[in-house]
Amino acid sequence: MLYVPGCNLRYLNKARSLRVDSVILDLGDPILVEAKVQSRLNVVEAVKQGGYGPREVVVRVNDFDSPWGQDDIKAVANIGADAILFPNVETREDVLNAIDALNAAGNTTTPIMVMIESPLAVLNAKEIASASDRIACMVIATSDLMSQLRARKTHERIALVTSLSLVILAARAYGRAVVDGITNDLNDMQTFEYSCRLGRDLGFDGKTLVHPSQLDYSNDAYTPRPTEIKHAQTIIEALAQANAAGRGTVVVDGKLVEHHHVAAAQQLLELSATITTLEEGYD
Repeated sequence: MLYVPGCNLRYLNKARSLRVDSVILDLGDPILVEAKVQSRLNVVEAVKQGGYGPREVVVRVNDFDSPWGQDDIKAVANIGADAILFPNVETREDVLNAIDALNAAGNTTTPIMVMIESPLAVLNAKEIASASDRIACMVIATSDLMSQLRARKTHERIALVTSLSLVILAARAYGRAVVDGITNDLNDMQTFEYSCRLGRDLGFDGKTLVHPSQLDYSNDAYTPRPTEIKHAQTIIEALAQANAAGRGTVVVDGKLVEHHHVAAAQQLLELSATITTLEEGYD
């Protein structure tokens, strides 16, 4: 998921050609105060114009209590975005307020995404995730969270692992997608690549990015390898054969395979198929 600043027309246009699954057209904190209104106009026009192909188009609005939040929601509610991303969500009430605002603007169907960016939000991740089935995704703002934790940045992201895991647990418990936060050091690709792989191994569905130069690393980390795909197919076939023979489990490559392994394997194959479809759409 690539953040694209609404103030920059060139970036809004370039995002139409990038190999990215989701673009977040951004009206939020990175936009200078004097550019807020023009950014809103730019994003509304960009979404209406279309041309983003198979890419999911998300609009991040400003905070509710900011001078621009309510006007942002009214402006983007019905322009055809795939989802609206709400920042600084810390409670169940924040989720319901976001949905009420969209409903009041005449949109009762478009999914929302919620940003988890504070210690309170992490601690309330369960009540946030369970607030509404209209939540499509939980997005962690790790940079903000690190600052509020007063934590130090390390290669291993040790200060964040507990928070990341708590949000992943909440998301999975209620069937929400969950996406890792940004890495803002554009010169340290080694740390960025490690961050992508750590997030993947923890269970994230993907990563938010701030620059196109990060796309290849993120795509590589989250794309299943041919060996993984082959292994998933083997697991599914082996257990099906075992079940047909009256056995509930089977050993594959020296490891016991049960039904939950098959569910995970099927999910991996679905992910691979989705990625293939997206990539065909880019060409």
